[in-house]
Amino acid sequence: MTTDLSPKELALLAARTADEKKATDTLVIEVGPILAITEYFVITSASNRRLVRSVADDIEATVRDVTGRSPLRVEGAREQQWVLVDYGDIVVHVFSDETRSFYEIERLYRDAPFIDWAV
Repeated sequence: MTTDLSPKELALLAARTADEKKATDTLVIEVGPILAITEYFVITSASNRRLVRSVADDIEATVRDVTGRSPLRVEGAREQQWVLVDYGDIVVHVFSDETRSFYEIERLYRDAPFIDWAV
């Protein structure tokens, strides 16, 4: 079954999928008013490289199952330290814990609205 989701609903789906896969510190940030290239960032962490890849793969599979959509591009899957899954209207960042604490990209968007994604 395919469903058309709004960008916000898609971001929430990605965040909840990451949480179900045991990702941690998941954030949904509305970056649309700041960035012209996307509406939402989903940022999440995984404790090891294998889990980084697994979380990204699960998000791709869930989004495909629910919406029929595939990402426009995926970067970093081989290195498994920071996987970026780009759907156009949302961008998912899956970090290893160490890489996330190094880059701290959410700090760049601290003035943007953070969306409560937990059910």
